[in-house]
Amino acid sequence: MLELTMATVSATEAGATAGMLMAEAPSEPGTILRVGRDKAVCRLVTPDDWLFVSRVHLEFLCGPDNTWQLSWLRGSQPDPSSEVRLVVGEYAQTVPYGGSVALPRGGAGEIIVQDRTGPRSVNVGFYHEG
Repeated sequence: MLELTMATVSATEAGATAGMLMAEAPSEPGTILRVGRDKAVCRLVTPDDWLFVSRVHLEFLCGPDNTWQLSWLRGSQPDPSSEVRLVVGEYAQTVPYGGSVALPRGGAGEIIVQDRTGPRSVNVGFYHEG
């Protein structure tokens, strides 16, 4: 099981947890959870006017061995207007644009999508049951 919680944070709401969204999915091969602005395909949806987030920005995919990977999908622009970091405890890793990273099995952490043009972020917490 992969559990996600998402909060959208702007400078005027720093520290607020209003608008917290949650999603979960079983750890079965081929299961997908998406984060972005497109309500038709994303389980966790950001505000429509937050253009630093693509229509489909992040994808969580369960692989054949029941482990999850995070992919930052390429959007319509050659250069992104955000950056994505994976944080697990004291460890932080930048996710490359168009790249993927494995989530730790039986672990918890956070994916941060930071707007490069202003003080806004999308914070997606995860818990992956081992």
